[in-house]
Amino acid sequence: MNANVQAVVEACSRGSEEDWLNFGQVLEKLADVGVEGYYADFRRSAKTYYLPDGKSIEVKANDPDVAIASAFDAGHVEAAVRLSQAGTHTYRAFCEKVMAAGCVGYLVSLLGRRVVYFGRTAETHVEHFPNK
Repeated sequence: MNANVQAVVEACSRGSEEDWLNFGQVLEKLADVGVEGYYADFRRSAKTYYLPDGKSIEVKANDPDVAIASAFDAGHVEAAVRLSQAGTHTYRAFCEKVMAAGCVGYLVSLLGRRVVYFGRTAETHVEHFPNK
């Protein structure tokens, strides 16, 4: 695996958690090194980044200070996304809000230009990336 890809993936994960990269910047940097998508797993506090050759890179994520609610509330997930898009919340606050709304993880597809948020029983909320 290319050391540059590993470094970019780690920087993107750290940058979003430390709020020096926003979602759009992360997507751009990941696309530049060929990442097809990633999975943020709140239950394991990890992100897995997927490459076109079938390889993946796992990065430990920070543990938010909130338990994942048992019921999934798509409306609250959408509201958290809108606050994040407005730039009024940190990534950590966003994670805490979606976890409180029952989100156990989300899958980002750079190829499909969407994010799928999901709960314990596979309920989903889908957000499409804005057009460039």
